[in-house]
Amino acid sequence: MKLNGVIVEDTFAEAFGMKAARSVVPACDAAWARHAGLAATGFATSVIGCGCEAGIEAELEAAQTPDGRPGVALLFFAVSTKELTKQIERRVGQCILTCPSTAAFAGLAEGEPLPMGKSLRYFGDGFQIAKVIDGRRYWRVPVMDGEFLCEETTPMAKAVGGGNLIFVAGSAPAALAAAERAVAAIRRVPGVIAPFPGGVVRSGSKVGSKYKALPASTNDAWCPGLRGRPARALADDEDCVLEVVIDGLTAEAVAAAMAAGLRAACEVAGLRRVTAGNYGGKLGQFHFRLREILEQSP
Repeated sequence: MKLNGVIVEDTFAEAFGMKAARSVVPACDAAWARHAGLAATGFATSVIGCGCEAGIEAELEAAQTPDGRPGVALLFFAVSTKELTKQIERRVGQCILTCPSTAAFAGLAEGEPLPMGKSLRYFGDGFQIAKVIDGRRYWRVPVMDGEFLCEETTPMAKAVGGGNLIFVAGSAPAALAAAERAVAAIRRVPGVIAPFPGGVVRSGSKVGSKYKALPASTNDAWCPGLRGRPARALADDEDCVLEVVIDGLTAEAVAAAMAAGLRAACEVAGLRRVTAGNYGGKLGQFHFRLREILEQSP
């Protein structure tokens, strides 16, 4: 099919089950909340090398946070409960506890509880104080600007990682413009993140490598500089490929984000086609078919 003259290939993005947690981090103003959010979600593009995938889901008004201050909602995704627990403890402890004026609250209503303040309270060296409000336990940890308030646990939910869109363009500026428009649209969808820098990844990967130590390597079929190879997936007038990867709390959220991103990208002149990455349906249990998500989403 075509959308605004751009070919949308009849294929699907193959995504995987993950574990996710959501944290709400308010601060004295939006700028400091964002400082904390950016630090806590840094170096979290891919579980291949970062341990988790994370990002700022949304910037929140004062009325949307538990303590009535502006804040951010953060999403963290990992492949196991053990890894997600470790990542939350490290990232909240090193990047939110340390940031002036912040607090940390659970962002999901239900799920298996993972320790947050339960672990971080020990930084208080015995001066920490517990407080139970409406059946939820919080820890008040003394710090040099007053106190750090942190909810004891944060729920973990089943989630989806690895939804994706691949943009093939006639030039690098066109590919980047399409990807940027897609990311802007995706960020308006609740419950999702695009974890790579600016939401965009240029180093699309394939499973495996000629080098045994690597679980993944460059997706050579999509590299414009490797011309004349039988496995090449690009036409002669296609000179740049960029990808957007999407993680979400539900399959429905990922599908909605992919549809929004796809529609936005197809408004860019110079975009030739949109496709998606998959492994033949053999590895991931979630298959997001591009034509179907466009037909099902307004």
